[in-house]
Amino acid sequence: MKLIETKEAPQAIGPYSQAVVVNGLVYTSGQIGLTPEGELAGDDVETQTHQVMKNLYYVLEAAGAYFNDVIKTTIYLEDMRDFEKVNKIYAHYFGTHKPARSTVAVRSLPKNAKIEIDCIAKPDANPLF
Repeated sequence: MKLIETKEAPQAIGPYSQAVVVNGLVYTSGQIGLTPEGELAGDDVETQTHQVMKNLYYVLEAAGAYFNDVIKTTIYLEDMRDFEKVNKIYAHYFGTHKPARSTVAVRSLPKNAKIEIDCIAKPDANPLF
C-alpha cells in the first residue's frame, strides 16, 4: 500500500491519507470544498463543488491518475436539491468520461460543507483518453 499526499489539496483533517494506492487502484478519501490552506472555498454548493473537483484532480495527479482514469465516484450532498447544480459542474470536469457513480443525501458533512466526493481510479484504465 502506498500513501498519497500532496500540498496542492487540503491536508487530511483526521487520521487518514488523502489517498492510497493498492494493487494498482487509487482510492481517494472524501474531499470537501476546502482550499489547500484549510478554509472552505465559499458558502455555496457551486463554489464548493469546483474546489472539491480541484482537490480530487491534485490528489489523483499525485497518485499518477487523472479524471479519465476514474472508475467510480460517490457524491455526498447535504441537500439533494443541489443535485442538478452539482451535475453540471461534475460533467464539466469529467467531460465525456462517465464513471459509475452513487449520490446520497447526508444530514451533515465535516466543516459544515455542502458536498463531499470520493473516487476510485485505475491509472491508464482507459487508453483511449
